[in-house]
Amino acid sequence: MSEANFDGLSLKIIHVLRAPLGGLFRHVLDLTREQVARGHQVGLITDSLTGGDRATAILNELAPSLALGLSRVPMHRNPHWSDISALAHVVRRVNDCKPDIVHGHGSKGAAYARIPVLLGLRGGAIRAYTPHGGSFNYNPGSTLHRIYMGVEGVLNYATDIFLFESAFIGSCFHKYVGNVRGMERVVLNGISDAEFAPVPANADRADFVYVGELRSAKGIDTLIDAIAEVGRRTGRKPRAVLVGSGPDEAYLTARAKDCGLQDQISFPGVMPARCAFAQGRVLVVPSRAESLPYVVLEAAGGRMPMISTNVGGIPEIFGPFADRLIPCNDVDALTRAMITEIERPATELAARAEDVGAFVQGRFGIGHMTDAVLAGYADALAAYRGSAAPSDGRVAAAAR
Repeated sequence: MSEANFDGLSLKIIHVLRAPLGGLFRHVLDLTREQVARGHQVGLITDSLTGGDRATAILNELAPSLALGLSRVPMHRNPHWSDISALAHVVRRVNDCKPDIVHGHGSKGAAYARIPVLLGLRGGAIRAYTPHGGSFNYNPGSTLHRIYMGVEGVLNYATDIFLFESAFIGSCFHKYVGNVRGMERVVLNGISDAEFAPVPANADRADFVYVGELRSAKGIDTLIDAIAEVGRRTGRKPRAVLVGSGPDEAYLTARAKDCGLQDQISFPGVMPARCAFAQGRVLVVPSRAESLPYVVLEAAGGRMPMISTNVGGIPEIFGPFADRLIPCNDVDALTRAMITEIERPATELAARAEDVGAFVQGRFGIGHMTDAVLAGYADALAAYRGSAAPSDGRVAAAAR
């Protein structure tokens, strides 16, 4: 980028991610749309194997606004021979587009973004990295965790700025990898103004609702067991709607049946978050591992009553109300929390949801997130190119 480009002209940004689904995809979409709206030129590189028809529709709708284009190539979650061709594709895109920033999201997407630097193929662009949990969610001390932390340590040398989405993930990096070699910022995920409106409730809503992927890390098995236990302890038959899809769907459906809960638990598949929230009186987040989950932000913004485990960055979302969180993998604690919420008066449920929602609204807006990301880019560009400090207004202008 020339000196004149710092005077409020647009940055050229390429985002690299693997799977176009879940919170990571939501983050990239929000950030991309905001950056485009502020006059920056943006491109995306993502996986062609995942996301299904929904991701294809979303990306096709976004594509006309992407000045640097959209491309999809095969990207496998674990190491695969196709990584070579995906990496070559990223290098070609960088050479063709000549971006100022290549921003990698998640462990695999950020590997594609940063490995070229180690190979001497930087292409004049700084590298930004947002982990989104990823490799940091593996069980510490396990073989896979040690391998992935070793990879993170090597790629540390190819990273100009870390944009941790939670203080929790930043602390994990320092604990298991070490100090960052470049810059670091904590940039909290943010949601739109529209998502701070209360979620209207369905008249026939269930007692509880879960929203998210159906996989082990989300702890849904403990929720199913707790629903059964609530019935045993109270004599009630609480109903729950488990919204989402994932690799453990068949197992969880069978588990619900084995517990005799097939008439109390339904699996309606994927639906928009606010529609899903309306299916239940209380959202349950029984996760074993998280970074800074959008589903919790969205529920808090929509003033949805919640039961959540105390994992990852969730305490950062609850802030002064983090003492309401419960331990993960604890069916008894979850059962007791669910019984309490069933018996809690509606007015008290609403007041508690308003407490958390008001806190989130003051800190987790999409505008704050975008401002912080762009300011991080500007600082890293200034350091890499030896420009004047952002305080002189020239580099910082590109972040507005």
